[in-house]
Amino acid sequence: VQLQASGGGLVQAGGSLRLSCVASGVTFSRYAMGWFRQAPGKEREFVAALNLESGITGYAGSVKGRFTISREHAKSTVYLQMNSLKPEDTAVYYCAIDRRFSIRYTSSAAEYDYWGKGTLVTVSS
Repeated sequence: VQLQASGGGLVQAGGSLRLSCVASGVTFSRYAMGWFRQAPGKEREFVAALNLESGITGYAGSVKGRFTISREHAKSTVYLQMNSLKPEDTAVYYCAIDRRFSIRYTSSAAEYDYWGKGTLVTVSS
């Protein structure tokens, strides 16, 4: 299983970015995919998740209404559309897959068994 995250960069506060995570070596229509982030000096935190089987999504309170997670099966890709970005959104963003078969998702990083290398998002004020 390999996950490749991309799309990070430098953006001004109020701007938008779209992150992509391409999955290979796994049946894309099953399982759950999540996005997490880690800011300097802080622990990794849950951002959003999508169950690829059921379509159920979930978001951290800090990003709800601003971020949207979606999928494109044909490209085995999960996206994270980030709007109205704030300086506190600055972090390395990671995508991950939870291969336990379920129709739900989890916000616990410990339940995700494969991780991408991360992409840096920097939001300037």
